[in-house]
Amino acid sequence: MSDHHERTPLKAAEPGNSPLGLPHSNSVERFSGPRTSGDTVITHAEKHTDGADFVRDAILGLSDGLTVPFALAAGLSSLDNTALVVTAGLAELVAGAISMGLGGYLAGKSEIDHYDSEKKREYQEVQDVPEEEEQEVVDIFAPYGLTREDLSPMLIRLRSDPDKFVDFMMKFELCLEKPSEYRSLVSGITIGISYFVGGIVPLIPYMIFPAARTALTVSVAVTLLALMLFGIVKARAIGQSGVFKSACQTMLIGAAAAAASYALVFLFNK
Repeated sequence: MSDHHERTPLKAAEPGNSPLGLPHSNSVERFSGPRTSGDTVITHAEKHTDGADFVRDAILGLSDGLTVPFALAAGLSSLDNTALVVTAGLAELVAGAISMGLGGYLAGKSEIDHYDSEKKREYQEVQDVPEEEEQEVVDIFAPYGLTREDLSPMLIRLRSDPDKFVDFMMKFELCLEKPSEYRSLVSGITIGISYFVGGIVPLIPYMIFPAARTALTVSVAVTLLALMLFGIVKARAIGQSGVFKSACQTMLIGAAAAAASYALVFLFNK
């Protein structure tokens, strides 16, 4: 028996999101004009997610990079020792970049493992219970008024090609696209570098000014400006409407983290 019942049920896509209301896949084949037996099928593959994934990873790395080392440096500033701030800040920066990068890499690998596991399950079900899989195809199209009779030619074609059958079920039943085998590596590198780039910003003033209080003042001004600009860029990158709100929110979060860290170290050192 198929074990689809053990999975989280998927809701049918709302009409209007795509020509059939089906979930969009990362690679979409579009066919122009009627197709005849002698026609050569021309496909146009669209890649929608690679750039979005890169932006997401960069945002994640920069967000943490601008906030965590900033808070640490601000907190250690209360000890009035710039050398200590730089040493501890760089140590945290390297460790944080490695940790964040590995986290991104492992998350990407887990996506690939999940996809492979589900695909193996689908192959088994297409082989063992093809009738149930065909019924699931019918159920996908049912909200659009298509019956089993309407879908009969497609069902026959899918049954004759298990690879296409499994590919269809992966995309339109489970809404899964195979992640690139290099995606996890790119994700880890992007997050790690972004974290380091963001984290070095609040530390630079401590490398320039010997007085901790002066370095703190400059670091706060520079980092808050960077956080505000980052909030604006982030809002525009993800298509968020409230650009000013995003900028203020990002800046306030960083300021709150730095203030809390400074106060905590100051109280413990008092």
